[in-house]
Amino acid sequence: GLSVLVGLGLCVTMLGLGCAVELGQLGQQLRRPVGLLLALLGQFVAMPLLAFLLALIFALDEVAAVAVLLCGCCPGGNLSNLMSVLVDGDMNLSIIMTASSTLLALFLMPLCLWIYSRYWINTAVVQLLPLGAVSLTLGSTLLPIGLGVLIRYRHPRAADLLVKISLWSLLVTLVILFILTGTMLGPDLLAQIPASVYAIAVLMPLAGYALGYGLATIFKMPPHCRRTVSLETGCQNVQLCTAILKLTFSPELIGSMYMFPLLYALFQSAEAGLFVLAYKMYGRDSYKQDTLGEEEDTDISYKKLKEEEVADTSYGTVTAEEHNSIQMEPTQTAL
Repeated sequence: GLSVLVGLGLCVTMLGLGCAVELGQLGQQLRRPVGLLLALLGQFVAMPLLAFLLALIFALDEVAAVAVLLCGCCPGGNLSNLMSVLVDGDMNLSIIMTASSTLLALFLMPLCLWIYSRYWINTAVVQLLPLGAVSLTLGSTLLPIGLGVLIRYRHPRAADLLVKISLWSLLVTLVILFILTGTMLGPDLLAQIPASVYAIAVLMPLAGYALGYGLATIFKMPPHCRRTVSLETGCQNVQLCTAILKLTFSPELIGSMYMFPLLYALFQSAEAGLFVLAYKMYGRDSYKQDTLGEEEDTDISYKKLKEEEVADTSYGTVTAEEHNSIQMEPTQTAL
């Protein structure tokens, strides 16, 4: 039952992601692929390296290390799109980063897993790491994404509705998974998870948000794009991670580490919520002032332009002497 729920939830999420993508936006990004580059650096350079370093620092065993690495190598999740709306981010950039990282994951996620799991290569769980099954699971997500893009192209209103449904299904699926897993397996499962894994579940999304913001700062992006890249980097596709753990590893092998992506989802949502709350309390006023300043600059430029147009056209005056006659009289300029 959990496997069916995870599979359906993943398909609905990927369908909603495809419905959020417009072909015109894809064309613009291909001409100026900043979003693609940021997704590549954030999701498949920064986050896998962060997961690997945290696994080494906290001296995780091979099972916990694989679960953490798998979550770190996942593409961006749909939660970042919802949070980007709440912090007045760049929605086009958010959607393109999520979609492009999902497509890149088909090739780069197995590669990152293979590279970073070399440290634990002599352990059974790494020797049995099903990279082919991971690629197959990733490939199966392309069908709902492509269907969503087609729906957006043919039926935009239906696509908007499906995007909302997918966002709600993301939240509902995670809550149901957490409740069902905790109910069926009991608190003994949570008690088996080491304290170091809980610490990583707290630190990893927080560090991801900071890395994303720093990455956008290096690219000299405006503040609203920095917030977007920050959320895109820290928010992982935990549904995909859960599906891979559930569908490719046996319960006896993965054990309590099946709960890690759910813990990550819990803390990434809580920390993103604090991010949104801080922005609403302290950052929104500055955002309004920046927007207001841009409008004032536009008005001033427009006024100057009008004045220049008036100065350029004042070569003569128009006088009307009779009802149907108009005469041009030259004006004399004193030198």
